[in-house]
Amino acid sequence: MASNVVFSNIVVVLWLCSILVMTPAESRRRALEAPQELAQKFSRNPETLSLASTDYGHIVYKTPWAVFEPSSIVDIATLISFSNSLPIPFTIATRGRGHSVLGQTMTRDGVVLNMTHLNDHFTDINNASVSAFSITCLPLGFCYADAGGEQLWTDLLSVTLKLGLTPHALTNYLYLTIGGTISNAGISGRTFRVGPQISNVLELDVITGKGEFVTCSPLINSELFYAVLGGLGQFGVITRARIPLGPAPKRLFWLHLLYTNFTTFSRDQEYLISLNDTIAPDFVDGQVLLSNQDQPDLSSYSTSDQPRVTSLIKQYGIVYVLELVKYYDNNSQSRVEQEVENLVKGLNFLPKFRFKKNASYEEFIDRVHAAELYALRPRGLWDVPHPWLNMFVPSSRIVDFNEGVFKGIILKQNISPGTCLVYPMKRNKWDGRMSAVIPDEDVFYSVNLFHYVSASYNVKDYEAQNQKILEFCKDAGIKIKEYLAGNKTHQQWVEHFGSKWKLFEERKLEFDPKRILSPGQGIFQ
Repeated sequence: MASNVVFSNIVVVLWLCSILVMTPAESRRRALEAPQELAQKFSRNPETLSLASTDYGHIVYKTPWAVFEPSSIVDIATLISFSNSLPIPFTIATRGRGHSVLGQTMTRDGVVLNMTHLNDHFTDINNASVSAFSITCLPLGFCYADAGGEQLWTDLLSVTLKLGLTPHALTNYLYLTIGGTISNAGISGRTFRVGPQISNVLELDVITGKGEFVTCSPLINSELFYAVLGGLGQFGVITRARIPLGPAPKRLFWLHLLYTNFTTFSRDQEYLISLNDTIAPDFVDGQVLLSNQDQPDLSSYSTSDQPRVTSLIKQYGIVYVLELVKYYDNNSQSRVEQEVENLVKGLNFLPKFRFKKNASYEEFIDRVHAAELYALRPRGLWDVPHPWLNMFVPSSRIVDFNEGVFKGIILKQNISPGTCLVYPMKRNKWDGRMSAVIPDEDVFYSVNLFHYVSASYNVKDYEAQNQKILEFCKDAGIKIKEYLAGNKTHQQWVEHFGSKWKLFEERKLEFDPKRILSPGQGIFQ
């Protein structure tokens, strides 16, 4: 009897040792033992693996062990549950359009979950047939859309616009997945009015890092709901989002106003966003044009006006463009046009550099994609590195930022910047319960340096410049928060989340205790 007990103990010890010494490679081999219906959805095709090994940034390269190609939500839940069942789970990187720039949608030796492989019509967790888009309108005109997390915003718009509706919050670029932008924040020049996209979500379906299917909202499973909003994919995979809709405007007045004084420029921007909604613009953006840009984006100006703008940039070295938009319909054109004139009277732009355009709503919301087709793809700039730097800068230090960064670093260094956007937002449009972090001021600016690397420069030059900008902000005490951040050490992530770090860590333990999801962010891995 005693010998049997000893033998049993030895077997247990050997089994425990096998787990402790099991390598990730051995854990991956266990994936081959997955149920047939799951195993057949793993792709190890070299071309598929290669596509999943990089992203839009073309800076970070990580080769996954396999790409998982689901045909239903059930497949996703089964994949995550299976990983949890292994002694050493494999990591899972959720990928939509792969529009990250620092490897956030990748995993080395893990599994990339290809969300775009879901069909337009798929089965939900109960194997019921579900449409990718469903529009509901309740009494009193309240409408919303239920959309698959893998669907593109532009495809949702194509459905809603046919009904005269539009989401309240859109990003400037629409060829991104709904789940992808909600995992970050989703911002634009309209954020000051309606908040980011994560402030415009009514309900979510999420498959957590434990493989559990959960419907959540501010009232139901609210802890998961707020964790996922701006949660960088750390807590679950978004499979459905309920998005509020409003009447889509027909047309708009679109103004570009030029400045050579940044203080005046930013003061006018903040004045515009301080107005009440009845008279405020519907959209406020800003762009920085610099003399060391290879080709400043002048597509918004007529060919006859472009030489004047170019001459102004050469004369001052740096020009700031305030962009404002006011929507109208067929019955309000004359009234809104007068409102625009009243708005302009209170601004201090260069009098001879005011440019006005009358455009359709569709033309405006698709403007970035139109510029992309015109400028980027023909010049081969889509597949080059994109060392972007995106930041939220407190309003109280934005003038210091201009002097130290736009003038002191970018303008003086001999590398051409890409598109530089700068526009203000209001803190009260963000919900502090969400995972997203922003500066602790009532007004802060989104500063976006959309660099691309041409043949004349090296990606390391831009990375060094980005690091210099971050170091300048730290040394100057400018308490920025990075947006779309990546490539941080654990301590840097702790500093990034600040007072939210403990909550973020607790939520990870609750919803993804084995740290399976989104390893590309590098937060917990």
